Amino acid sequence: MSNDGLILPKDFPQIQNDTFLRAARGEETEHVPVWCMRQAGRYLPEFRESRAGKDFFETCRSPEACCELTLQPLRRFPFDAAIIFSDILVIPQALGMDVQMVAGKGPTFPDPLKEPEDLQRLRSKVDVDKELGYVFKAITLTRHRIEGKVPLIGFTGAPWTLMSYMIEGGGSNTHSKAKRWLYRHPEASHMLLRMLTDVIVEYLLGQVAAGAQALQVFESHAGILGPVEFREFSLPYLRDIARRVKDKLKEGAKDIPMIVFAKDAHYGLEDLSQSHYEVVGLDWTIDPQTARERTGGKVSLQGNMDPCALYAPKEHISDIVKKMLEGFGTRGYIANLGHGLYPDMDPDNVGAFVEAVHQHSKRMIKQM
Repeated sequence: MSNDGLILPKDFPQIQNDTFLRAARGEETEHVPVWCMRQAGRYLPEFRESRAGKDFFETCRSPEACCELTLQPLRRFPFDAAIIFSDILVIPQALGMDVQMVAGKGPTFPDPLKEPEDLQRLRSKVDVDKELGYVFKAITLTRHRIEGKVPLIGFTGAPWTLMSYMIEGGGSNTHSKAKRWLYRHPEASHMLLRMLTDVIVEYLLGQVAAGAQALQVFESHAGILGPVEFREFSLPYLRDIARRVKDKLKEGAKDIPMIVFAKDAHYGLEDLSQSHYEVVGLDWTIDPQTARERTGGKVSLQGNMDPCALYAPKEHISDIVKKMLEGFGTRGYIANLGHGLYPDMDPDNVGAFVEAVHQHSKRMIKQM
């Protein structure tokens, strides 16, 4: 703390449980660490209560609210990591686009990008501290309040995923408006992807400076691309982000594990495992053993239970987890779901998932 009441990104409490960080680096652990994408979410009654009647992005801009929402799941479950409560669409907002969260519809851009000349509407130079400083403040506050219990993960959306939202104007099944750009306006597409990459690099470095202990890059819309388009419009930017962030962090002798989660990009597993990320996140449609073979031990893996398995009875969840652990093995592995938690899930079943990961993995490691 400083004298004027500002919370500063230094003198953080000592980390007590670094299992997640060790697994990310492929080191030995006593148990397999576990966290869930969207663990701070609407499935928790206390989350719904905190968020009631408040605008979504207003909440994102309140460090105090983000901190509270990030800590809520840790009070209930022995997760091995926390992920800051925020949203991937704060980056299009930082570039000057209007994004609203519409009830029953999700994120909406009232004025999406339609043609290449619309790129002129975007800020050519983004002052990341000014536009996204509220995220950095939330990270710093949370690092202090988490009291070293578990590491705090920062995150961003990846360029292609953000580009598709900015052109589609919201969620889409076909992403045909965004893909039309790739085929019709490849130069403008690369220009936009480069703009996004530059902001993302600064944003991730700002999160680390604020106290983030790991970083995840969400390429949620990877699966809508074919292998050729993925290698042209997604992969080079994912690699560029990791490389540039790592090069900059090396200067300050910081070692921050990075995770890439390219949903449904099965064809890209080999490429992703050679992209400067320590961890590759997997969705539930990939067989754990196959993923291990195809990534050749180059990276740690994270995932990948089908979120819908949480609708199963608790004892069945335990069996599913055991099988998943046997497929991945216990070294260089972080247990998670293959996607985020859904709002109608029972918190007790989430607890059963976490407990099953810890219990089964402890037993497996002891028997080795």
